[in-house]
Amino acid sequence: MTFLPPLTTLAPLVLLAAAALFLARPGRRPGRLPVLAEAAAAAALALAAGGLGQLILAGAAGAPAGGGLLPLRLDAVSATMALLVALVGWVVVRYARRYLDGEPREGAFHGLTLAAIAAVLVLVQAANLAVVVAAFVAVGIALHRLLLFYPERPEARRAAAKFARVWGAGDLALAAAALLLWQAFGTADIAAIAEAAAAGLPPSAHLAVALIVLAAALKTAAFPVHGWLTEVMEAPTPVSALLHAGIVNSGGVLLITLASLVQASPGAMAALVMLGGFTALFGAVVMLTQSAVKTALAWSTVAQMGFMLLQCGLGLWALALLHLVAHSLYKAHAFLGSGGAVRAVNALRKPGPVAVPGPGAVARALALALALYAAVALAFTLAAGPKSVQALALGAILILGVSYLIAQGLADAAPRALTRRTAAASLAAALAYFGFQVIAQALWGPHLPAAPVPGPLEWALVVLAVLSFGVLAVAQALFPLWAHHPAAAGLRVHLANGLYVNAALDRLIGGYRTSSPN
Repeated sequence: MTFLPPLTTLAPLVLLAAAALFLARPGRRPGRLPVLAEAAAAAALALAAGGLGQLILAGAAGAPAGGGLLPLRLDAVSATMALLVALVGWVVVRYARRYLDGEPREGAFHGLTLAAIAAVLVLVQAANLAVVVAAFVAVGIALHRLLLFYPERPEARRAAAKFARVWGAGDLALAAAALLLWQAFGTADIAAIAEAAAAGLPPSAHLAVALIVLAAALKTAAFPVHGWLTEVMEAPTPVSALLHAGIVNSGGVLLITLASLVQASPGAMAALVMLGGFTALFGAVVMLTQSAVKTALAWSTVAQMGFMLLQCGLGLWALALLHLVAHSLYKAHAFLGSGGAVRAVNALRKPGPVAVPGPGAVARALALALALYAAVALAFTLAAGPKSVQALALGAILILGVSYLIAQGLADAAPRALTRRTAAASLAAALAYFGFQVIAQALWGPHLPAAPVPGPLEWALVVLAVLSFGVLAVAQALFPLWAHHPAAAGLRVHLANGLYVNAALDRLIGGYRTSSPN
């Protein structure tokens, strides 16, 4: 059967053609061009959906190869990410058409947004490391200009300057990794490198993998360079939605695309577990102390990206991809609906003290949640085969988080009601986790490496991760019991400021020295 070239490869071209039209009308209310921008985004979404249809019709073995001016690929991972990026991009463009109506640089904003989405579409489909590097550079340039949409604001200039430094450092690390891999394997083709990595990595390739992990950490705002992500709130809300729902995922896409290569380096996997786990813990704790909605969402993204790095380090590539998809959809909705959420919370807020659960209630909730999770895990193991140690550990971490949220949300409920609701929520979460795991493995598992068999290092990291998140769940639930102590009040202030790590980074890289608007 003869197939057309992958339709997903045409989506960036459509967006770039529409973006070019805004060069002549960069100012306020550029005629019918915003309508055209929305139509181009819709066309890109249709092409991404069409490419997925091509893949389904052709099957994994007969999928059409990427062609055209750029070496792009069409497989289950790239088709999924292209559809996700196109969907989020279309939603953001529709929102921005009304949100930015009448702004002095409205036309420039639409053109830059379309160009940024096009660059991300190229990135998620790239079949060659040179294209990956070029796409990352293009994304950085477009986003830097979007962050300077209000150049008269010092905070916007500071955020843009910090982003440029961190993102540019990631680009340099990735470019160096590409050169090392080309020197080690004689090719920049991603599929060929993955095949060659199966026979083992030479020293230069190990160094390249370390640089790839560094690039992914920089681009996902991992600790301690998370500050660039938490300061970009000065940009318009559509930029925040596009950044948090799409662009910040690029580090995860990089790791998943090069999963076979990264997994061939145990040291890189261990680094991802430790860095990702700590970033997730740090971001989750700081998020609880934020009073502004968009800032809390930014810290939530830091925590979520850290958790995604943890999943990659555990070798749970299909679950990491599912996490990226779910997080993108949730975070786009959260940012675009943040204004309405604030009004709704203010309308529902009731005066008076807030009850908190006692230590005994928290202990019972956690114990019951873990028992139910173990029962569900056993049932799925008997029905669908044994699960990896890494997957079981990740599920335990999720269940600990769910039980904490239930215990906190039902703090003023009777013990029996608290136990009943905790049981129901934990059971539902466990069933959903293993159910989605089966779906993710069916969709993307055949195209990604399986989780490695745990050795002593992997076992130690798994146990450390579960214990760390368990301690955090207990500490979060019990924190209100001593929140009024002077020491707790001081700790809250320090946490609200991210333990001042961002300020130290500012001084190190000169983030506070901003240029003039011109």
